[in-house]
Amino acid sequence: MVIAVETMTAEQAAEAAKGLTFEIVWAALMETRQRMEESHQRMEESHQRMEESRREMEKDIMETRREMEKDIMETRRRMEESHQRTEKNIADLSKNIGGLGNSFGLFTETMFSTEIMKKFDELGFQFDTQTKQKKFRQAGRLIAEIDSVLENGEYVMLVEIKANLSVEDVEEHLERIAIIREYMDARGDSRKLVGAVAGGVVPESVLNYAQKKGLYVLVQTGDAVAIAAMPSGLKAREW
Repeated sequence: MVIAVETMTAEQAAEAAKGLTFEIVWAALMETRQRMEESHQRMEESHQRMEESRREMEKDIMETRREMEKDIMETRRRMEESHQRTEKNIADLSKNIGGLGNSFGLFTETMFSTEIMKKFDELGFQFDTQTKQKKFRQAGRLIAEIDSVLENGEYVMLVEIKANLSVEDVEEHLERIAIIREYMDARGDSRKLVGAVAGGVVPESVLNYAQKKGLYVLVQTGDAVAIAAMPSGLKAREW
C-alpha cells in the first residue's frame, strides 16, 4: 500500500503560521527544552544507577575473591599442619619400630650369650673364657667385631648373633672369620678357629646354607637355646 504524502505549499504554511505569536513560539521552545533536559536527567540518573550497580558488583566480586583467598590460605595452612603431623607420626613410628627392633636384637643377643658356652661345653669344647662384643684391631684400625668369642687353649669360637638370621649375615660372618684367621696367624696364634651363627628367627634355607658352609647354628627352641644338629655327612669347619 502506498501512502501519499501531501506537500504543504507556501500559502498553506503561511496560513498555518497565522495566529502564532512570539510568546507561543517561545513557550513551545521552552517546553521542548524542558523535555530534553528531563530526558537528559533521566539518562544521567540511569547512568548513575548503572555505575552504582557496577561498583556494587565489583565490590561483591572483590569481597568474594578475598573470602576465597582466605579460605584457600586456611585450607593450605590446615593441609600443611596435617602434613607435618603425619610426618611426625611416621618419624615417631619409625623410631618406635627401630627401638623395638633394637630391643629385640638386644634381647636375642643376651638370650644366646648366656647359653652359648654351656651348649658348646656339652659338645666337648670346654671353653675357658667368653668375651662379648670383642673388637679386633690392626695398626690402630678396627678390622672386625664379634658378638661373642669363646676360647680355650685349643679352639677359638667366633659367634655372630642376629634377631633374624639371613644368608647375607652368614656371608659376612664367613668374611670376618677369614680376616681373624689372618690376624691370628700374623701373631703366631695357631689355635683352631671355628664359627657359629645364632638367630631368634632362622629360616630353614638359611640354616641349611650356614651348615653347608661349616658353621654351627644356634636356634631358639621355645624358652631354650639349642645347637641345630648337623645333617648326615656334614661337619663343622675348622679354619
